[in-house]
Amino acid sequence: MFLSLLLTTFLIALGVSTVIALVFKPALNRILERILMDPIYSSWVRYLMFAIYVVGISSGVRIWDLEKYITPRTGAGTTLEPLVLNTERWVLEVYRTVIGTLQGAAWLLLVFFVFALIGFIVVKLGESRTEKT
Repeated sequence: MFLSLLLTTFLIALGVSTVIALVFKPALNRILERILMDPIYSSWVRYLMFAIYVVGISSGVRIWDLEKYITPRTGAGTTLEPLVLNTERWVLEVYRTVIGTLQGAAWLLLVFFVFALIGFIVVKLGESRTEKT
């Protein structure tokens, strides 16, 4: 049952990351093409797509949280059985996977867009100085 949960959360995180990558790829293409002004921007876009997948999957599939279903619990000097995977826990884990994936990708994209904004300002300042001279 644990392996099914692990595989399910991985596939859900992969699917959510794919949707995020497809939605943001055109914007990332335009931004990096404008800032870098060099054909190498496509390599940076490819790297960002990879980063979206890595961060999304690693944020969505939380191995340390899933261990509670295979590791015996201890409390007050006694050892208890691992938690049982019932329908309610499956729903909760699927929800955590979706939210964790979205949250991880959102932080990654926020950091990228902050640095992209700084890069865009630098490019605009360089262009305005070139036009004045």
